[in-house]
Amino acid sequence: MKKLFYLIFTIFIFSCNNNYKKIIFSPDNKIQVFISTKNNELTYSIKKDERSVIKTSKLGIVLKDNIDLTKKFKIISFNSKTHSEKWYPKIREFKEILNEYNEAILEIESENKKLFLELRLFNDGVAFRYKIPNQKIIKKYDVIDEITEFNLSENDSAWWNPAFSYRRYEFLFANTKIDDISKKNYSKLVEDISYDSIGIDAAQTPLTIKKNNGLFLSIHEAKLVDYSSMTLAPRGKGKLECELYPWSDGVKVKLKDKITTPWRTIQIANSSSELLKSNIILNLNDDPDEKIDYSWVNTGKYMGVWWEMIGTNESTWWPSKYHGANNKKIEKYIDFASENGFDGLLVEGWNEGWYPEWCCKGDGIPFSFTKSLNDFDFEKLSRYSSQKNISIVGHHETGGQIQNYENQLEEAFKLYQMMGVKYIKTGYVNDVSKNIKRIDVNGNIQREWHHGQYMINHFKKVISLAAKYQLCIITHEPIKDTGLRRTYPNYISREGAKGQEFNGFSSNGVNHILDLPFTRLLSGPMDYTPGIFQLNNFRYTQPGSGVIDKNAIVPSTIAKELSLYVIIYSPMQMAADLPKHYKKHMEAFEFIKNVPVNWDNKIILNSKISEYLTIARKDSKSENWYVGGITNERPREFELDFSFLDSNFEYIAKIYSDTKDTHWKNNPMEYEISSKIINNKSKFNIFLAPGGGFAIEIVKK
Repeated sequence: MKKLFYLIFTIFIFSCNNNYKKIIFSPDNKIQVFISTKNNELTYSIKKDERSVIKTSKLGIVLKDNIDLTKKFKIISFNSKTHSEKWYPKIREFKEILNEYNEAILEIESENKKLFLELRLFNDGVAFRYKIPNQKIIKKYDVIDEITEFNLSENDSAWWNPAFSYRRYEFLFANTKIDDISKKNYSKLVEDISYDSIGIDAAQTPLTIKKNNGLFLSIHEAKLVDYSSMTLAPRGKGKLECELYPWSDGVKVKLKDKITTPWRTIQIANSSSELLKSNIILNLNDDPDEKIDYSWVNTGKYMGVWWEMIGTNESTWWPSKYHGANNKKIEKYIDFASENGFDGLLVEGWNEGWYPEWCCKGDGIPFSFTKSLNDFDFEKLSRYSSQKNISIVGHHETGGQIQNYENQLEEAFKLYQMMGVKYIKTGYVNDVSKNIKRIDVNGNIQREWHHGQYMINHFKKVISLAAKYQLCIITHEPIKDTGLRRTYPNYISREGAKGQEFNGFSSNGVNHILDLPFTRLLSGPMDYTPGIFQLNNFRYTQPGSGVIDKNAIVPSTIAKELSLYVIIYSPMQMAADLPKHYKKHMEAFEFIKNVPVNWDNKIILNSKISEYLTIARKDSKSENWYVGGITNERPREFELDFSFLDSNFEYIAKIYSDTKDTHWKNNPMEYEISSKIINNKSKFNIFLAPGGGFAIEIVKK
């Protein structure tokens, strides 16, 4: 009856106001979207509980040949429906996901040209997209501009990093007013990027906003397929406008006979904690193709011959006396990973093409993805790892040379399937703006943006072909997550932010990890590569020098590193440090061995963006719970409330925590382990050191 009531109520409102304004309600009636064609412009605005979310904002698209679908609008028809279902992801952060929304589809004309606007209102946000069907009056469907506005308030603040910049998403976050989003301000406040600033001022999405009226928003997109990535450019007075990454000739999107844009999403929450609970992005994507078998996709944990190149600097990717990916060393890693119950071992630097100056302009020696270096016996190591129940996680660093990679994809994937490889980590390091080389039909080199339609289609090509060979993909330097992992379950994880690797050779600072859950992680899982135990005195000045770089430091504590396995969701988690460093702290290492990667539930116990966060998660295969908490540079003491546990049962809580003397800079590797018997009425206090955290494993008795 509830659904029927809202459907009738919505139709009644629309029927009474057919010539001017349409009002659409969320299922709980708290969110309203107002659609208007006043002054022949198509606009929308959003309210929640009478508080403004988005003020009146324009909608429309401009196509090639002066086809301007931004004015002279007339609503021809309106259809609405409700939808409510639960679905059950195999690879999951939640056991079940509720997909409930009210939908409106408006058929609109602009000078005899047809456009559809589709809207879906959820209880936690709004999504809309454009559809332009094939029609005789339109000859070309190339998008010149998308006039999608998000009109906020001048006093609203945002957590953002710069778009149209050289290092994709791999930046720290700035926190400013909406109108202060610019590369100049970013260079002043966070990091100087003025030396590579060929693009416009805009922010990447997800863009997180705290409104002056107390609401929290995340503006992003879902189901990004055969289109260009959306960024958000400030237009003054709190207004943001969609800016798409263009092709080298300036066209934003090139399509043949129709247009379906990605969903533009506005997640709406009353608190920072509520912001972390949404599944809008996944709900706007489709289930996998029923004709394709994805039963082979599995999650897990892996180690890697990686940190000793990028972190400790004691090995090289390229052939040398200190080459890391050699048979003897890899066998030792496999032994350690197998003995401790891991599923995979990443091997970087196994293939031809590595040399000291390989990084980072996209114009180096092309990599081979089938030819091994002399000290790496792929066949022998594959057999050995298989005997130890370890899958080699192959590494494909493209150096941003897309055509070279696509030319070898099929052959490389066939080789991997033959060798029993189940996972591939792909990489696209190319740290120059608009520098992805593309050969056009005339044989000329064109340079494209990493986030444009060319690369969107490339990533989909890789994922689709990988599925054919039953390979899971973990992408570094990826396109942002827009929920396609629901449709393609083998797209198991990705980086897409400034991850742990930067702590190896520079520093992310203490507070970056407390921005990520409220920004980048709202889009989906991240291969952050946590679990560093040797937090200082770990990096050599160069391989073989024996000289420690005293300035290198991972701004964390061991207890905090453990907590990240709960804080940061990824179906494929890495224990990123070296075996010799874990052997010093095997009791703490037990937590990494035990913590799951698939979950039934997530509960936010407390949060404040950039300051602190505590999350509890329930294991999908047992009655066990895991809790992780982190703080910024300030020490804190939390009272933990365990009322989320089942009643009438007792649990053993194993607690990994900082000590009173722990400090991220001065004493990062001191921790303590204790145990308590608890139940759902239990409460106790726990200390978090400056830059620290805690992790708890809760096992039902």
